[in-house]
Amino acid sequence: MSLAASRTVLRHSTFAVRRAGIRNASSTSEVAGAAKEKATNAQSKASEGLSRVTSSAGSALTKVGSATAGALGKVGGRTGRLIGGIQSLIPPTIYYSKVGLELGRLVFQQRKMNPPDLATFQSYFQPLLNGLRNPSSLTQTSTSGVAQPANVLNRLRNLSTAQWVSAGVVTAEVIGFFSVGEMIGRFKVVGYRSSAPVHH
Repeated sequence: MSLAASRTVLRHSTFAVRRAGIRNASSTSEVAGAAKEKATNAQSKASEGLSRVTSSAGSALTKVGSATAGALGKVGGRTGRLIGGIQSLIPPTIYYSKVGLELGRLVFQQRKMNPPDLATFQSYFQPLLNGLRNPSSLTQTSTSGVAQPANVLNRLRNLSTAQWVSAGVVTAEVIGFFSVGEMIGRFKVVGYRSSAPVHH
């Protein structure tokens, strides 16, 4: 055998051995890894496309909003001031509505409150609906005697300590919020501002 032929045979035999090794080395973990890599690649391409669409849509909406604001900003006089005032009130209104909603959600969760079921809702509003359907029934006195003073006193006497404590806490909250509202409204802790001279 010539030298060139032996080299060719050696090259092909090592190539065949390497190819066989590569072929037999595939397993489910490698296939899963390749599939995972393809999925990650596809996901990254999709997120890039989505971010491009979002950025182009956001810029288009911004352009439309700025064009509208620019057109409304050119309006003068009282109308322009009114539009400017309304535009300046929109962000704080949205912010404080979100804050109020979040605060309500937190109170709702902390007090372990849940909405009433349908039967309770119907039992409370059925007399109201009946009164609206038949207004003459509202003028007639109740035969059950729920509003009788003796019944009211008996119900108050039968309240538990926990119910009295809860009523006291709610009363204190109402008085506190009323007082804080008065202070905010007056811009003072005590008294009202007056233009008249004070006489003692």
